[in-house]
This record gives sequence, structure tokens and C-alpha cells, in this order.
Amino acid sequence: MKPQQRKKLEGNGLWEGSRMIMPEHKNRILDDSLNEEVRSKPDLDPQALAEISQVLAQSLEDCSPITITLFGEYEDRSIHGIVMRVDRQLKQIKFHHDDDWEWIKLEEVIEAIT
Repeated sequence: MKPQQRKKLEGNGLWEGSRMIMPEHKNRILDDSLNEEVRSKPDLDPQALAEISQVLAQSLEDCSPITITLFGEYEDRSIHGIVMRVDRQLKQIKFHHDDDWEWIKLEEVIEAIT
């Protein structure tokens, strides 16, 4: 009796048989997997927006440290610091943290806690 041979295209035979993938295909597979992980920004209700505004204003007024969470397409970022200035025209805040400061757009802030 002859042992039964596995066909190249059965099961995972396509990948197992060729053992090679073109760079263009590899890049496409990686891009597709990254695009699946992209998140959309949550819609904040008016009450949440009011709470964020109140915490930011309190930090500006008395220089109290707060923690803000910034939305990211792949991962949120939390930073701890003090609001130094609010630019209402450009809708951003000057935030002091880690012995440095940065301008943060208000639309990126999804949470602010004391």
C-alpha cells in the first residue's frame, strides 16, 4: 500500500508549500491588521463635557494637578499635570507636566479628573 500524500493546497498547504511571501503582500497583511485596530473617538455627552471643563478651569484657577486622558486612534494616553493657560480661540490648553509643557487640543481630551 502506498502512503497517502497531502496535496499542496489542502488545509494550510498554500502557505506551508510555498514558504515565501512577497514583500508587497506582507506589507498589505500588516497594514490590514493595523487598520482593524484603529478606534473611533467616543462621543461625549454634554454632562461629561461640562465636567471636563470644570476640572480644567479649577486646575487653571488654583494650579491644582489633574490627570487628563487624551484620545488616540490605537491607545489613549493619560498625563498628570497643571493647566497653565486656556486659548479659547484655538480651542487648546497649555498643560505643564514632567518639567515641560505642551499645547493640547481640547477635542483630544476625553476625561479629566482631580
